[in-house]
Amino acid sequence: MPQSNTALRQIRKVAVLGAGTMGSRIAAHIANAGLPVILLDIVPPGTGGDAPSHERSKFALASLEALKGSKPAAFYAVDSARLITPGNFEDDLALIADCDWVIEAVAEDLDIKAALLNKVQPHLRPNAILTTNTSGLPIDAIAARLPDDLRQRFFGTHFFNPPRYMRLLEIIPTDDTNLDDIACISHFCDQRLGKTIVRSHDTPNFIANRIGTFSLGNAIRLMQVQGLSIEEVDVLTGTALGWPRTGTFRLGDMVGIDVLAHVAKNFEAQAERIQDERAEVTLAPFIETMIEKKWLGDKSGQGFYKKEGRDTEGRDVRLVLDWRTFDYKPSTRPKFPALDMAKSIDSTAARIAQLLHADPSKDKAAAFYWPLLTELFTYTANRIPEIADSIVEVDQAMKAGFNWELGPFEMFDAAGVRATTEKMRAAGMPVAKNVEKLLHAGESWYKEDPTIPSGRLFFDPVSSTYKPVPVADGVTSLAVIKKARGVVRKNPGASVVDLGDGVAAIELHSKMNALGDDIVSLITQTLKPSSQQVTDFEAFVITGDSVNFSVGANLMQLLLTIQDEEWDEVDLAVRAFQNMTQTIKFCPRPVVVAPYGMCLGGGTEISLHAAARQPHAELYMGLVEAGVGLIPGGGGCKEMTIRSIEAGSSIRPDARGEGVEIFEALKKNFETIAKAVVSTSAAEARSLGFLRPSDNITSNRDRLLTEAKLRALAIARAGYAAPIARTDIPAPGESILATLKLAVWTMHEGGYISDHDAKVANWAAYALCGGKISPATPVSEQYLLDLEREAFLSLCGEKKTQERIAFTLKTGRPLRN
Repeated sequence: MPQSNTALRQIRKVAVLGAGTMGSRIAAHIANAGLPVILLDIVPPGTGGDAPSHERSKFALASLEALKGSKPAAFYAVDSARLITPGNFEDDLALIADCDWVIEAVAEDLDIKAALLNKVQPHLRPNAILTTNTSGLPIDAIAARLPDDLRQRFFGTHFFNPPRYMRLLEIIPTDDTNLDDIACISHFCDQRLGKTIVRSHDTPNFIANRIGTFSLGNAIRLMQVQGLSIEEVDVLTGTALGWPRTGTFRLGDMVGIDVLAHVAKNFEAQAERIQDERAEVTLAPFIETMIEKKWLGDKSGQGFYKKEGRDTEGRDVRLVLDWRTFDYKPSTRPKFPALDMAKSIDSTAARIAQLLHADPSKDKAAAFYWPLLTELFTYTANRIPEIADSIVEVDQAMKAGFNWELGPFEMFDAAGVRATTEKMRAAGMPVAKNVEKLLHAGESWYKEDPTIPSGRLFFDPVSSTYKPVPVADGVTSLAVIKKARGVVRKNPGASVVDLGDGVAAIELHSKMNALGDDIVSLITQTLKPSSQQVTDFEAFVITGDSVNFSVGANLMQLLLTIQDEEWDEVDLAVRAFQNMTQTIKFCPRPVVVAPYGMCLGGGTEISLHAAARQPHAELYMGLVEAGVGLIPGGGGCKEMTIRSIEAGSSIRPDARGEGVEIFEALKKNFETIAKAVVSTSAAEARSLGFLRPSDNITSNRDRLLTEAKLRALAIARAGYAAPIARTDIPAPGESILATLKLAVWTMHEGGYISDHDAKVANWAAYALCGGKISPATPVSEQYLLDLEREAFLSLCGEKKTQERIAFTLKTGRPLRN
């Protein structure tokens, strides 16, 4: 591959050619990064050259409108749609002339792609990078139709759908591709789009779809051989293996059965290019019939499953297809003894080992898992170096592209490579040559090495040696750092980890990071002015390696205490939680909270009190206590009151006076709390007031820890001075409280909220307004905390609140009672 001497350049403007589902969502995600995007598509057939521009660009315009209301949401904030300029291929190709990157994303047809790229060439700037988005067409075949100079700037970029949420980006170069151009796009997509970049070889379906399609096809084959149902296979191929809870067939409905068929047929069409013991993947006859019937999954209203209204609790009722008879029947959740036994095992790796080595003669689950996983291991081991340079790319692709917790080589390690291989030999099963090479050199595909940045070595079957797992600068995790540095202090719920450079992390690691006594105690003891850690470190970061930052307070602990009527214990627990959030706020060292995933209730209160926040872009943040019949009791109401006053004061008073502006800000925050509003992105969390304008947002989850650490260091070294507890907060007072309570009464009288909803909302208004006092009366932060605690304790004593808590613990959903 040629390499130029040009420095890594910026991507400032992008064009996407093709406004279908994939192209439009790629455009939306680039707009999420704040870049202007040109989105073009064909002129509708039969539309004349004299038709108005909105008619000739109808397809692109319609796609843009659809994006604004799409589910799941394509934009972090709908306002980003303004960055997309729609147009058509006939009139608007000149718009791409100032684009740094042009992405072709039209139909999966070689001739269609080649014809469009031929029209595009005259409009490209001399150094523009051109890529094709394809799920499996040969990149070389597309490149062969381009002029020599353009081939150097051309390669494949395979986004996964939906591009906002699926982290994988497979980059597929040709022999002619300039390495600097690959580096440029890789850097942009990593840093700005949050992508996991995996380099793939130009083989059919690349990496993730190659392995994923084999796994899916094998699951369907085993279902037919073993006489299992669609529901049984979905349970077996879900969370028990660390795979998405959708399983095989629910995922198929979401992706589209026609899409799965297209990917499978890529094998057949390119069989001569595949070094594969199963070069031809044949669709099961019943799936062919489904496609003929246009039962294509969610987009057609039915596929392997179909919805049949809602039950009395508002949940979707699903029917499941009987693949033998083509009848739909009520869906149930199958039970397997092996899975029931494995539920108590938290570690996915340990669970896989138990499930794979269970006795297949005693359990249908074990009989299914043995061929499913061992054939996956053999198939994947045989693909190196055909589809990728190393096992690392394969594991990364499956984790980022299919949301597997462990890649296939990591799963093989979890099962025990030698023990599994010996059982395979005893059963007369084939063993991959690469596995034989591994067992001559070691016992596992990966080995730990805390002395290197990634913390791991991988076995390279090409050289039969172990090599460091590569990792980009700025990508790390607490798990890697702990192996290298150990832990400063810990308890069952949290740990303090030395990140180096004078920064310590407080890692949350309870179940779902629910905030119980152990986490509250460790944070308070670590951040109080007299602690050893405050002396030893310049700054702190609160974060974790888990899927979610925190689901909030430990509701089970709270409910048990309430049921025992230990009211003094509840009061002490709330005081301790408030003391923790105040310790965060007034710590002599800056505390940066780096939330991600779900950051709910108490997790949001922790964030509100930090010196700064460094959230991941995909952030589901909210003060959700109203959903269980409570209000925020750890300083959440206090902080939202302060933000309301700040916002009101920053707006120029009109003729009605400043109090009106403060009311508008407080009303918005009141509604956010009373309705338990949760953001669907960090951008939306900012609009809800949970984040400050100065808070930075991290796009790539793997970079969150590093960027939070750098943010904390920057604050510390700029001469950080901790805030002083306020005693001069001008309380909104009883006039605004009365207005908010009137709004609650109106909603209740209109039948929009229940009696208990109204009671919770009135307590929230009481806490936010500072109680029944004269407007602008100066109050202290402690005064507002005392009001929160009063409201929280009162609501804990309500039977309906206790019913809500119990229901949420049982179902994971809120109860409207």
